[in-house]
Formats: sequence, C-alpha cells, structure tokens
Amino acid sequence: MQDCVVLNVRKLETGDRQMGLMLRKMRVVSCVGVLAGSFLIGGIPAPAQAPMPAAWVGAPALSAPSAGSESDRIAVLEKQVADQDAAIKNAQTAGDNSWMLISAALVLLMTGPGLALFYGGLVRKKNVLSMMMQSFAMMAVVTVLWAVVTYSLAFSTGNAFIGGLHNMFLHGVGLAPSPYAPTIPLQTFMVYQLMFAIITPALITGAFAERMKFSAMLVFMVLWAIVVYSPMAHMVWGVGGLLNAATGRFPCLDFAGGTVVHVTSGVSALVTALYLGKRIGYPKVSMQPHSVVLSFIGACLLWVGWFGFNAGSALGAGTLATSAFVATHFGAAAAAIGWSAAEWMWNGKPSVLGAISGAVAGLVAITPASGFVSPMSALWIGLIAGAVCFFMVVKVKSWFGYDDSLDAFGVHGAGGTLGALLTGFFANSAINPIYGTGKATGLFEGNWRQVFDQAMGIAIAWTLAIVGTLIILFIVDKTIGLRVTAGEEEAGLDLSQHGEEGYEWAH
Repeated sequence: MQDCVVLNVRKLETGDRQMGLMLRKMRVVSCVGVLAGSFLIGGIPAPAQAPMPAAWVGAPALSAPSAGSESDRIAVLEKQVADQDAAIKNAQTAGDNSWMLISAALVLLMTGPGLALFYGGLVRKKNVLSMMMQSFAMMAVVTVLWAVVTYSLAFSTGNAFIGGLHNMFLHGVGLAPSPYAPTIPLQTFMVYQLMFAIITPALITGAFAERMKFSAMLVFMVLWAIVVYSPMAHMVWGVGGLLNAATGRFPCLDFAGGTVVHVTSGVSALVTALYLGKRIGYPKVSMQPHSVVLSFIGACLLWVGWFGFNAGSALGAGTLATSAFVATHFGAAAAAIGWSAAEWMWNGKPSVLGAISGAVAGLVAITPASGFVSPMSALWIGLIAGAVCFFMVVKVKSWFGYDDSLDAFGVHGAGGTLGALLTGFFANSAINPIYGTGKATGLFEGNWRQVFDQAMGIAIAWTLAIVGTLIILFIVDKTIGLRVTAGEEEAGLDLSQHGEEGYEWAH
C-alpha cells in the first residue's frame, strides 16, 4: 500500500497542476475501492443500505490529506490503513468470542437441564431427584476442580501424555489471545473446555443409576476427572499430545470429543456397572422409565446444545463451524431414523424412547467427525450409528446380562467408538485440510493410515478408561464404600441420599 501511494504522488509531479489534481482524486478513490474490496474478501458483509457494523463505528474514513509534505501525506494514509486493519481484526475477535461464549452456554445446557432431564426421566420415580442431582453436582464440583488443577493437566505444556502444573489455580489464564485459538481470549477457551469436562463424568452416572452412594459418586468423579479425563484431553487436544492431529505421534482426528468424551465415559460406565453389580431385582423386576416425557424434553435440549458442542469446537465463527453444525444435525436426524427403523422391524412399533435414544446415538457418533466430513457422509455415519447402537442396547446387553441402567455404554461407548473409527473413513480434505491443502485425509481419499491412527486413539482411550476406572473404584470401595444398602436402594436414593422426594405421590 505504501509503494502504491508513493508511486501515485510521483506521477503527480510529472504532470500539469490540473491533471495532477484529477489523478490524485482518482488514486484516492482507487485506494478506497481496494480497501472496501479487501473487507468483502475477508468475509465482512457489505449489503446495500445495511447499517455499518458496530466494530467499524469510530474507525477513521480513508481520505486524501489536503496539505503538508509528501512524507506527511504518506504517513497519514498509512495510519488510516493500519486503523482500518485493526478495526477488521477487532470485528473478527468480537464475532469469534461471541460465538464461543454462546457455544459454552449451549454445552452447559446439555448437562443441566438436558442430561438431567434425559436421565431423570429414565429412572424410577423414587430416584429422579438423585439422578438430576448427580448431573447438577458435576456442574459445581468439576468447575472448582477445573480451576484448581484439571485445566492445567489437560492444556498446559507437558509431555505426550499429560499437561503440567503451570496453569494451576488458573495462573496465566487471562484475557490475552489463546495459543489454541488466536482470535479469542484464553479465558474463553478455558471456560468452553470446562463445559466438556463437566458433561463427560455426568454421562457415566447413567450406568450406576439407582445404586451408588452420593458421597462415593463425588469422590469417584473427582478422581476420574484427574486420572482419566485430563490425560485423554491432553493427548488428543493438548499441544504435544500423543494423539494430537497436528503434532502427535498418532494423529487421531477427534473434532469435538469422540474419544475424549464419549469413549472414555462410555467404557468407564461399563466398567462401573460390572463392578457394582446389578440393581436389586434386575432383570426380573420391571424397571421402566417413570417419565418418557421428561426424557423427551431432555433429548431435545441435548440436540440443541450439541451444536455448541460440535460447531463450537471450530473455535471461531467461520465456515468450519458451519460445516460442523450441518454435519451434527444431519447425523442426529439419520440416526433417529436408523434406530426407529431397526426397532420397527424388530418389535413391530417405533417407540418414542427409541427415537430419542437414536438421535443421541447419532450425535455421539458424529462428534469426532463433525469437523471433517461432508453432509452426506454425516447422514451415513448417523444411519449406521442408529442401527448399531440399537443392536448394542437391545441385544448385546441382554446376551451378557450386565446392568447398564441407562445404556451409557450402549450409546456413548459403542457410538463414540464407531464414530471415531468411521471418521478415519469419511474424513475429507475439502472440508478440513488438516494435513495440508490437497493432501488426503480419510481412507476414501486414499489415506489408509488414518484408520490405523483412529484405531490407536480408540485403543488408548479404552485402555485408559478401563485401567483408570478400576483403580478408582477399588480405592473408593475400600475406603468409603460404593453402593447403598439394600434398604436404601429399596426406599430410593431420593429419600436415602437427599431426604426428599421428587413427587408427593412417589409411594
């Protein structure tokens, strides 16, 4: 831009005064046109008769200086260009930050009220409050733990397996741009990732519903967040992590938490259900959901909140967020159809509970792939996940006889594993050229190695979840005990653990 201005001024000196004045006006108009064009190319809309964006208010208009030396005029123009560039950057930062704060709120919505209602409706009426309280407790306990240590373990500089302690008590986590996302403050990134850390252990509660002590649940979840979640989050998303897609030894594509959230929680749920044993009377005593209506509302809230979960993982309000948003919706819709179709053929009727369970299964499966696949690929992933998760919940669980109360493993463990693996097949460089422009991403583009890397990520997540969960369960069981007494279980956890009831007519 400076060379352009100098050239224009020199040309003015070679002509006569009248022609020079005309050329000066033309050059100024041209520079203004270039700047306006750059705004449009940069993605800032300029519709006819539209109001000026707030980020531009107060920005100096580009105009030719009327007096002064040549160097003064050049300096003024340079300052005006710099001011306009700063205004554009400020507008991008404001837009990205707004989207990320909204996304953080949407992910929190998934835990309370989304998961709380979804799980709460699936248990018997004497346990509805205890089920909701477990989700709510994670919103409080994990937040404090995140501020003290687990954010640092997940995202500060460390080794290939775990972060360090540099950011304990949120030291150094301020309003400066994030190294993970340069257009948003580090605190925004931190609080967004916190919402993932909250919902992940809350998902496990579905496996031991109606039979674990509240005190044991709290200790178990605190240790699980430290021992299982933080290392897995660092390996996949942390700088230098073993499975980091950009720098890891085994670049595992996990856009929004297929391995970090769903595989770890789902597998840990299965381990916990097996360790605790079955509920009294299972499977002979009927333990039907007390309110599918509550679960229906919760599932719909989960679907809406999942847009923040997946599209927010783009860490900005750009085209990648759009792609992830569309893939998320298409995957959920296809899975709802896949589960309902399988159930219709198997049982002769499509149930409401089956449809909403299928939608959640599709949301789980599309999570790792959402930022890497096309809309049509998302439909395939969702359709496959709906049918497979139905089979896991209806047939596999009955074959092995384990009491996964609310099918946390059948939906999250199986769906997350399937989705992470299918990401290696369907990932498309046209959607996200994470390995460089023109380089194959998934198997269907010719990168067979990606399926191997996805399998490695899944294997590590399974191993960490199984080993870590078993160790934690053993420690808690031998210290304070895990399970409520038979009498407390019979009375219901609402009364035995919290001294209150969800409904006056509970008995």
